[in-house]
Amino acid sequence: MFRRTTIVSFASLLASSAIALAIASPAAAVSKTDRAREAIAAAEAKVHTAETTGAGAEAPRDAAQARAALATAKEDFAAGRKDPAIQEAIRASALADTAIGVSQQRKDNALASAREAQRASADDARATADAARNQVVAAQGQAAAAQDQAVAAQQQAVSSQQQAEQANARADIAQQSAASATADAAAARNAALLAAQTRPAPQVETTVTTKQPVARYHYTRTKVKPRTTTTHTTTTSSAPAPSSEVTTTTKVTPQ
Repeated sequence: MFRRTTIVSFASLLASSAIALAIASPAAAVSKTDRAREAIAAAEAKVHTAETTGAGAEAPRDAAQARAALATAKEDFAAGRKDPAIQEAIRASALADTAIGVSQQRKDNALASAREAQRASADDARATADAARNQVVAAQGQAAAAQDQAVAAQQQAVSSQQQAEQANARADIAQQSAASATADAAAARNAALLAAQTRPAPQVETTVTTKQPVARYHYTRTKVKPRTTTTHTTTTSSAPAPSSEVTTTTKVTPQ
């Protein structure tokens, strides 16, 4: 910034020197009074330009020196000191040019800074937007994953419920089978007890055989049943014999 200001000041001084040489040129037959008046007018216009463009705020020192030099030129001109008036007017113009250059340079720098800040802000905004989009995409992915997990959990719950219902059905069948088996066992026990209590008497069968030498025999058959005894007797006889043989057979059949 200091180098830029120095260059502007040097250019302003060169311009002021050129003006001074032009004023001092013997080619123009102009009096010192007119030259002083013209130099003061030019300096006054530049100081006014510096003030209206804000150079007083940007380069207050140069602007103040330019106003002071212009005031001195006017005083010298009013006192009849034409040459000092011309020199002060030229210096006032140079200082005004410096103030204008510094002000313009600062404005350019401020504009560049503003543009840079705007670009940085735009970059930050784009980065923020990209980050926001990435977050949205990530959130959508998480939501989709959560939804898939919820669907899988729901399907698993349905499968578990079906398995539980099947297990309950098998348990009911097993319980019914156990109850039926228990009832059958109880019925069998009751039947066994009843059979033991009402067991019929055994069947007794007795056979008596009598043999004689001349094939004469006496046969008696007796059959005994519970509460009823039936005797069947078959007798075959012939002429009496001197001796006989008797055989008795008893058969018991349990019921």
